[in-house]
Amino acid sequence: MNTAGEVEELLAEGELTVVGRIPGASNAVLLCTAARGGARTDCVYKPVKGERPLWDFPDGNLARREVAAYLVSEATGWGLVPPTVLRDGPYGEGMVQQWIDAAGPDAAQDGSGGADADIDGAGLLALVEGEEAGDGWKPVALAEVGEGRTALLVHADDPRLRRLAVLDAVINNGDRKGGHLLPAPGGRLYGIDHGVTFHVEDKLRTLLWGWAGEPLTAEACTVLARLERQLADGEPLATRLAELITTAELAAVRARVARLLRTGIHPEPSGQWPSIPWPPV
Repeated sequence: MNTAGEVEELLAEGELTVVGRIPGASNAVLLCTAARGGARTDCVYKPVKGERPLWDFPDGNLARREVAAYLVSEATGWGLVPPTVLRDGPYGEGMVQQWIDAAGPDAAQDGSGGADADIDGAGLLALVEGEEAGDGWKPVALAEVGEGRTALLVHADDPRLRRLAVLDAVINNGDRKGGHLLPAPGGRLYGIDHGVTFHVEDKLRTLLWGWAGEPLTAEACTVLARLERQLADGEPLATRLAELITTAELAAVRARVARLLRTGIHPEPSGQWPSIPWPPV
């Protein structure tokens, strides 16, 4: 399986076998295998029946928003979300996503010069003493570290993270934790857990605020302009998204893309909603 499309087909059509439950999640998350013919892949299955209702996300479900996030990611051409499909499984309809074996710190670009404590095990997030992030790092916020002490939370000044920050702004990701960043072998970076997305109100909560207020890259502007065209009525992406999120949510996606193109900058915290998810990692 060399392409995302081939993986999608296996996830959608393969025989889904539950291996076990992944502990620690607030909703049902099942480790599975999908197999068809001689092809096989590990995957994560999140059945809709295993979701806990969210008072501020009364419409739709997490599974469909996860698939919508994947479609938008693929439309950017950045491939930041593992192949994800919506299908029927052993416990009914759910999201099925390819399992990613995360690589170690060597998969991240080396942001040497400011990191005192790697807090995500991947070299992408760190706590540093003092108020300066250091070369190769971007400041996020001061964090309490116990005994009345604070440290500066920073993330790597990494182009892969910057692309993910743009994607999160588009899909209005309300839960970009450090544990949702998966560096893969070969230097690729994936983001996972996109169930809390696409709200019509500003819900952006992320650890990737390091570029807030800075100009978008030329690459990002080109991608956003292409995405704006793909979100027009009648385009395949818009048609597929309309099956997964509400009409108002789709309109909000279009408005966010238009706003990013108009302002040309990374969004800043609104001050009307906590800007960092809890727990952050």
